[in-house]
Amino acid sequence: MSRLVLRAPAERAVFETVLPFAGRRRGKVRDVYQLPDTGSGQQLLIVATDRISAFDVVMPTPVAGKGCLLTAISMGWFDYLRTHQVAQDHLISDQVPEIPYAPESLRASLEGRVMVCRAAKVIPIECVARGYLAGSGWNEYRQSASVCGVRLRPGLVQCDRLEEPIFTPSTKADVGHDENISFEHACELTSTPLMERLRTITLNIYGLAAKYALKRGVILADTKFEFGFALDSRGEVTDELLLIDEVLTPDSSRYWPLEGYEPGRDQPSFDKQFLRNYLLGLVAQGKWAKSPPGPAIPPSIVAATRDRYSECARLLFPS
Repeated sequence: MSRLVLRAPAERAVFETVLPFAGRRRGKVRDVYQLPDTGSGQQLLIVATDRISAFDVVMPTPVAGKGCLLTAISMGWFDYLRTHQVAQDHLISDQVPEIPYAPESLRASLEGRVMVCRAAKVIPIECVARGYLAGSGWNEYRQSASVCGVRLRPGLVQCDRLEEPIFTPSTKADVGHDENISFEHACELTSTPLMERLRTITLNIYGLAAKYALKRGVILADTKFEFGFALDSRGEVTDELLLIDEVLTPDSSRYWPLEGYEPGRDQPSFDKQFLRNYLLGLVAQGKWAKSPPGPAIPPSIVAATRDRYSECARLLFPS
């Protein structure tokens, strides 16, 4: 696996891919394929496109280079976490030449946006760690003084730092919103020993990443991880637990600049909140109803959104 290389955003956006591999699945951002069996176990190809979604709707306008930035940030974090040996992960390579039978004509468009990964059976729980009170956690706290069943002290304000990071699982929704649930409910959906293990790993990763980011002037307010059990060469589920999918990117994490941080208000962020704010303006004007199809995004909003992803990458992993 190569060390992190931050590439300039591509001039031409990649909205979707159609590759000659089986089992194509299209998520909001990533296209996932089954790679041909090379005798070393089942593998997946994950391609980070330049699609961007908001309010669970994929926008028709891509953000050129976003997929490369997401992949670069993930690769930086995978490298960093491996040095601390906090969890096994699914990553095999980010190198296009290691994709078997990839057509030469498509290799340039894949450069910088692919991960070759071990296949795994996904655990149907989003593992969320929160160190600050924001987003859905802040909304829930205002109603019940708790988040996902975790009681918090009274008197906290928006974006307050918590005394200790908390683990707040959610369901994994194929369509629509994930739903915050209690730890006990997550145990019912899986098992108590597994959820206790995932809680420990999640909070350990968050603690390491938050400390690293803070030294670089970035607050990691919260993040979510996915885990799965590795499949063997026959496709059978093993007991090897893997950290899977993207990791600690602005699409799966809430990053704020340390400079100017002030509890009691919303914070500027290094993610697509800028785009969300633009879209909320359209909603307020009655020009969009938060449902498909999404509206076309003006070039100025696209550029400003990309700049936020790029700045996050630059601060976290300066070359």
